Amino acid sequence: MLPYLSTVQPVRRIRIFIFLKDVLILALTTFGGPQVHLAMFYERLVLKRRYLTEEELLELNALGQVLPGPTSTQTITAIGFKIGGPNLAYLTLLIWVLPAVSIMTAAGMGIYYLEQQKLSLQFVRFIQPMAVGFMVVAGYRIGQKVIKNKISLALALVAAVVAYVFRSPVMTPIVLLVGGLTTALTYQQQERMTKKPLHVQWANFFLWFGVFIGAATLGAYTQLLPVRLFENFYRNGSFVFGGGQVLTPMLYNEFVAFKHYLTREEFLSGLGLVQAVPGPVFAFASYIGALSMRDAGLSGQFWGSFISTAGIFLPGTFLIFFVYRFWEQLKRYRVVRASLEGINAASTGLTAAAAIALFEPMAPYWPSVVVVVLTIGVLLYTKIPPYVLIFIGLVAGVIL
Repeated sequence: MLPYLSTVQPVRRIRIFIFLKDVLILALTTFGGPQVHLAMFYERLVLKRRYLTEEELLELNALGQVLPGPTSTQTITAIGFKIGGPNLAYLTLLIWVLPAVSIMTAAGMGIYYLEQQKLSLQFVRFIQPMAVGFMVVAGYRIGQKVIKNKISLALALVAAVVAYVFRSPVMTPIVLLVGGLTTALTYQQQERMTKKPLHVQWANFFLWFGVFIGAATLGAYTQLLPVRLFENFYRNGSFVFGGGQVLTPMLYNEFVAFKHYLTREEFLSGLGLVQAVPGPVFAFASYIGALSMRDAGLSGQFWGSFISTAGIFLPGTFLIFFVYRFWEQLKRYRVVRASLEGINAASTGLTAAAAIALFEPMAPYWPSVVVVVLTIGVLLYTKIPPYVLIFIGLVAGVIL
């Protein structure tokens, strides 16, 4: 028995090491949104390595879509959990986000350095309207998938109007909640599935909720910027459904329109740059965190990036750990499946409202309008990847 164990344990360790190497390769090479990420996960983790089956991958991806947080990150974290438990899941999360977070932190610090040195930021002038184009296309593609009837169309339109008129971060969770409750009432249209009793382990839910309340209380009591930054990102990470393209309007309302931590130009520059970065789009939070604490010096920017990154990624991680254990039973409830339709439709409206708000100041300047239209056209009718467009935009900004 002992010799058998001594051979099995090293084999298992080697398998885990190979898995983490695969995660790192994906983190360095996976460009695009959750759909592209899923295809690359399938190619490397299912076809090449056979860590799990295609059905299991789609199941975990569906779970990530149901929960608030970054879908791709939750999917690959859940794969790590499935293979090696919570410790491997946390390592998977760290390796997956580290490259994108490092690049976006450096971008935030670099933008601030150029501003401090009074150096021209003209080289990113095409990136800003391109970012609006990316956002429009993201909203359009989401809408194609989630707007299936008059109810979802009405929810998307109402969400867009409300988010445009009331540009407060408070409105985002309200809009999403109303959307989910509206379609939850239509649960009878969902296919009936055989239900089993739920066996719920509440530890990770209480952890998520405890951090949520603790951060809000501490932030209100101390008014310290690092604490408030963590609370802001943790709250946004707890309410965003649909991935990075839905997170963007929430962050814009919170940090640009409402709190003025960033200028509109800084926000758009970062939004464009994150399209050219592999890994999760949620790494945009690292850029915002670094710029939000620019007045605290270099160490403050690192600290701002760290706490913002932790704030945006932790809620989805806690929730995936919580729900993963009873997802098989939960998805059989029709009201759960029905509520997702309204949440997704409302998310489409939020994206549309943010795109309009970001485009408005550009409307009087025909070069910016031309760049927005060209970006939309290229993304819709060609297969040129976003990072190539960003590179072209940066080169054009230097030359022209």
